[in-house]
Amino acid sequence: MSETALPTPLSGAPALRDIVELTKPVTWFPPMWAFLCGVVASGASIPANWLFLVAGLALTGPVVCGTSQVINDWCDRHVDAINEPDRPIPSGRVPGRWPVGIALFGTAVSLLLGAALGPWVMLATGVALLFGWAYSSSPFRLKRSGWLGPLACALSYEGLSWFTGTSVMVGGLPAANVLAVLLLYSLGAFGIMTLNDFKAVAGDRATGLRSLPVVLGERPAALLACAAMTVPQVAVIVLLATQGMALSAAIVTVLLAAQLYFMTRLLRDPAGYAPMYNATGVLLYVLGMLASALGLGGYF
Repeated sequence: MSETALPTPLSGAPALRDIVELTKPVTWFPPMWAFLCGVVASGASIPANWLFLVAGLALTGPVVCGTSQVINDWCDRHVDAINEPDRPIPSGRVPGRWPVGIALFGTAVSLLLGAALGPWVMLATGVALLFGWAYSSSPFRLKRSGWLGPLACALSYEGLSWFTGTSVMVGGLPAANVLAVLLLYSLGAFGIMTLNDFKAVAGDRATGLRSLPVVLGERPAALLACAAMTVPQVAVIVLLATQGMALSAAIVTVLLAAQLYFMTRLLRDPAGYAPMYNATGVLLYVLGMLASALGLGGYF
C-alpha cells in the first residue's frame, strides 16, 4: 500500500493523549515487572536507592518499551490503515513524520538515561533498543520470524529489564546466580511470546508473517511453547534448591505445577484456550519470577 493511500493526516502537532496512546501503556507492565524482580534480586536497600528505582522504572517502561511500540506502529502503518484505521498513526491523530521524530527522541532519551544509570545499564538499554528497531523495521524485520521475533521480545521484556533492575541497584554487573535465573526466565518467556501469536493466526497467514502457529501448526506450536516455559523453570527450581533457597524453590514448584494443569487444558484447543492461559498460566509464571527474586535477594 502506498504512502498516499493512508488517511489524510490532521494538521498541527499531535495531542499528548494521542502520543501516550501510541506508546501503548498496557505493554509497559511486563518489562517494569521484570525490572522490579531485578531490584528485589539485588538485595539492595530499596528506600536508600529510591531515585534509581524510579528512574529505572521510567527507563524500562514508558521510555524504552514505549519507544519500541512507536517504532512498531510506524513500520506497520500501512497494514494498520486497513485493519485498525482508528490507531493514532493511520487515523492522522499523530500525523506526518511525527512518529519517526517521537521514536528518535525516545531512543535518544533512553540512551541518555541509561548512561546516567551506569555503563551496564547503558549496555542493556542499547541492546534493548537494537532489538526494538530490528524487530519492526527493515532490513531485519525480526517479527516476520516465528523464532527470532519471540526470542527478541522475550530477551528484551524479561532478561534485559531484570538485568537493568539489578544493575541499577548494585551499580555493576549482577551476580552469576542472578544472571543465570534471569536468562532462564527469558528463555521461558519465548513460550509466552509464542502463545501471543495464537490471537492473530489468520492475519499472520494472510500477511506472510511466519509465526510458529502458522509454520508448525497450532498444536505443535503450543507443545513447543509449553516446553519452552516448563524446562527453564525446572532449571530455576534446581538452581534455587542447590543454593539453599528452599522456600523460593518450593514456591516456584507449586506455581509450575499449577501451570502444568492449565497447560493440559491449553493443549486440548490451543487457539481457543490461549487467552485463558495468558490470564492464568502467565500470571503464575511471573509470580514465580518474583519468588525467585525474593530468594536471590535474601528475603527468604
